[in-house]
Amino acid sequence: MSGQRRRYRSFTVTADLEPDAEPITFAMACCVCGATGPESTDPDLSSAWVPTHLKHRPEHLSYRETVTRPYRAIPGPWL
Repeated sequence: MSGQRRRYRSFTVTADLEPDAEPITFAMACCVCGATGPESTDPDLSSAWVPTHLKHRPEHLSYRETVTRPYRAIPGPWL
């Protein structure tokens, strides 16, 4: 459409620390079999799953932590 103007805006992307933000969560996963422990807002609770998994699968020695952290885009000036 002719005559239409486009304006661009800058944004800053940052961790969402607002009171209504989703919580930061942690979960552990076994890199050998892909099993995952429970997701928790407490990293110590999520990692507590590893010894339980090791008890049943003592040869599974590699794990991965997944952290889910909310972010937000904050509008800046129009360019």
